[in-house]
Amino acid sequence: MKYKILEKPSYDEAYDLVHEALRKRATIVIFACCKVNYEGRALSELNWGERIIMIKPDGAFLIHQEKKVEPVNWQPPKSRTRCYIKNDNLFLESHRRTPKELLTVEIKKIQFITFANIEDFEELEQAGYEKDMGDMIMDKPHMIEEGFTPTAREYSVEHGFIDILGKDSDNNLMILELKARKAGVTAVKQLKRYIQDFENTENDYLKDCKAQKKKIRGLLVAPSLMDDAQEMIEEEGIEFVAIEPPRELKRDKKVTLDAF
Repeated sequence: MKYKILEKPSYDEAYDLVHEALRKRATIVIFACCKVNYEGRALSELNWGERIIMIKPDGAFLIHQEKKVEPVNWQPPKSRTRCYIKNDNLFLESHRRTPKELLTVEIKKIQFITFANIEDFEELEQAGYEKDMGDMIMDKPHMIEEGFTPTAREYSVEHGFIDILGKDSDNNLMILELKARKAGVTAVKQLKRYIQDFENTENDYLKDCKAQKKKIRGLLVAPSLMDDAQEMIEEEGIEFVAIEPPRELKRDKKVTLDAF
């Protein structure tokens, strides 16, 4: 199930849904009347009011009021969330070990609660660097390796678009995922998903690869790798190529009045 929504649930129903969502590593959103206490580097209390509570799979815990962009209370990724019922109210706790912090939310009236299993492997692209990185590789394919020949860009698969498809000097198929910043586990998972999508779809590239008994190589191309990503690519048999994106954009800045 990709998502679930409950309107005006009982505390038992809300408790069950939160536990299901935490188990599935889903994103949780709750609209409820709540009271918030924080203990850590300081002490704070936010009295009863209607707020939006959001809990993300990475452990981030956010409480939003009706105004401002920033949450009024929050805990960062890697925090641990638990849910329990006490004195006929529902409680959520977000605990952080270092530094030691505890955010406690007491809920007395829930308007709705929902969870969603979100699939989003993209990272914010700043100043078009990833596109320019692709342009640079298409223009100078030897940057990947000698004998690399790109054959397609933005190749559509079930969960997105493969940045560059190509072949090596031995005619093995190469699937490239480009990242303009230091790549983490999310980038490795994204490339792995694209490879699986490609292998599960009938296409001329795959037929040609099977006919010639060639292998499929997955390459993550980025300036550098985080430690956890390094471990994961070794486990998954994915290759890494270190390339810095171009820092000067080549954009056509001409402005015409043809459209006016």
